[in-house]
Amino acid sequence: MQLRTLELFCHVADQRSFSKAAVAAGVTQSAVSQSIGHLEESLETTLIDRSKRPLTLTEAGRVYLNGVREIVRQYKELEDRVQHHGRRLSDTVTVGAVYSVGLSYMPEAKQAFEQNHPDVRIRTEFGSSQRVVEMVTSNEVDFGLVSFPRATKTLGAIPWQSEPMRLVCSSEHPFASETEIAASRLEGIDMISFEKGVVLRQAIDQCLKSAGITVSISMEFDNCDSIVRAIQANRGIGIVPEAAVRRETANGTVRVVACREIQMTRPLGIIFRKRGKLCRAAIEFGSLLLGREMEHDMLSKTEAAKADRQKGESKDRAVSVLI
Repeated sequence: MQLRTLELFCHVADQRSFSKAAVAAGVTQSAVSQSIGHLEESLETTLIDRSKRPLTLTEAGRVYLNGVREIVRQYKELEDRVQHHGRRLSDTVTVGAVYSVGLSYMPEAKQAFEQNHPDVRIRTEFGSSQRVVEMVTSNEVDFGLVSFPRATKTLGAIPWQSEPMRLVCSSEHPFASETEIAASRLEGIDMISFEKGVVLRQAIDQCLKSAGITVSISMEFDNCDSIVRAIQANRGIGIVPEAAVRRETANGTVRVVACREIQMTRPLGIIFRKRGKLCRAAIEFGSLLLGREMEHDMLSKTEAAKADRQKGESKDRAVSVLI
């Protein structure tokens, strides 16, 4: 039985749908259906109960899945060992990051990566979103971590995660003793925010406008860390990324105030030079951040589809019979 067929079976078991499994595997629904049909014929048993929606595994299917997962896992581990045999990572990876993202996510990721790759050094260069774009474009850093990532003619953008934004205030602010307020109570209030040219400020202004609220911006900064410090020092209030105030909310110097009418997130992503070539260490670190293979996300849609086909064909040739 070909490895590709086993992987498709795992996709169907996970997605409980032929169509969703096809999307996950990057093939047609017909290909998935035919592969599973041939698999059941070769085993002379039914693995998937097609009479139910979503699909469920038969008892034989559950037994088979437990064994197949282990086979696929072992093969992928073997493939990885062969591909990276004798290539111990050693390099310096420089990442450009906006202040809030770098301070919130980089320390833990850096520590985890360097524990597994002691010969690699991870450096972080901080700056505004525009500065990070400039650093990536001019090859000062390997790649950048920004909010509202945008692809251009020279830069590629990889979606990473959506980060919740929170209404927060100083522990000495009048709202500090309240767990939730109505948006109407923010009308005309002094608020500390980002500078007008910052994309996140524009998103915050639009959120407040949608809620029918007009505020007075008393202070403006180009980075989240300065906003948080200003909120603490001036008994202020503002809307900031959740991750940027974890330490302050934990020690009680900043309070999160719920407001149902103000619900927003900011998209985070990785930007990279389209014509550049990242070192293996940079790609591995980016993959750790993303939780998936970064190299695949750096390809165009056409290149990615071609790579998926070639990978599947390569595995089929390498392992013609596993069971």
